[in-house]
Amino acid sequence: MKIWYDACTGKQVRYAVAIAKRLRKAGHEFIFTTRAHPDTVILAKILGETPLVVGKYNPSTLASRLQESAERIIEFAKLFKKSQPDIAIAHQSVELCRTAFGLGIPIILTADTPYAYAVNKLSIPFAHTIVVSEALPRSFTKNNCAKNVVSFKGVDEVAWVKDFNPTKIEGLKKPLIVVRQIENKASYAQNKKDIAKTIVEKLQKMGNVHLIQRYNEKGDKFGVKESFADSLNLVANSDLVVSYGGTIAREAALLGIPSIAISDMAKTYVNRYLARKNFPLFITNERRVLGYAEQYMGKRFNTENKLSQLENPLDAIEKAVGTIKL
Repeated sequence: MKIWYDACTGKQVRYAVAIAKRLRKAGHEFIFTTRAHPDTVILAKILGETPLVVGKYNPSTLASRLQESAERIIEFAKLFKKSQPDIAIAHQSVELCRTAFGLGIPIILTADTPYAYAVNKLSIPFAHTIVVSEALPRSFTKNNCAKNVVSFKGVDEVAWVKDFNPTKIEGLKKPLIVVRQIENKASYAQNKKDIAKTIVEKLQKMGNVHLIQRYNEKGDKFGVKESFADSLNLVANSDLVVSYGGTIAREAALLGIPSIAISDMAKTYVNRYLARKNFPLFITNERRVLGYAEQYMGKRFNTENKLSQLENPLDAIEKAVGTIKL
């Protein structure tokens, strides 16, 4: 079958590459699209993929968001005018969902952010099947009108962390602390105060701090940023991770790197799920970051056995593909 995946962020690129490898191995044709974004095209290249770039990321205003989304949908409709995919898969790409639904293409979705209200409303109701972590409450899928729900014992990040082989970064100053800036341009994080640089200044007394910025320094060019680092490989070489977001915190915890997740958004179902399973993910607030950092800096946790007990969402996605009757 011909299967289409649209990745809108760096996380979704990692998911796309993992799914592509699995489905190509099963004999399927894979169409990979993305948009111009600080983390998408360059990461795909690092991971050995060359996706088709359709549209760009521009969260300057609500109007710019709407316009860019509409233009992507139009371009997708043109792209598939003569030959369309059999199945569409995404981690809640709104444009993929709207296009695939309009063209009558069955959609398989993954999702893990109940607080992303706008994206949930614009994607989940369109899906044929939604594949979600057992950490999420049933009310999440029910309230968003999901039809067929498949749950798995794990988190999405298992898909690309389970078989990840990190490479050593030469010349790296140790101990290394990786700090991830808040995604303050996301719809769910608007008006959230970004104090990542303040935290960096405090942590610099403890070691070499690498701040992973979301955008360029001025924050006015949303398709590029001053430098890019393969965050997963950087995390694997680090001694501590401090993050406002969830993805990098969960990646670190799965790898056995102590990870401090801060802010209200850190109190997600999937973060707490890994913490309950004794992965080294610690949820706190800005005031207590230094205390946690001093306690866990440089400690490595053996998570190999716990990671092996988690289910890979790729298995559920591949099975869902096989159950769709065309």
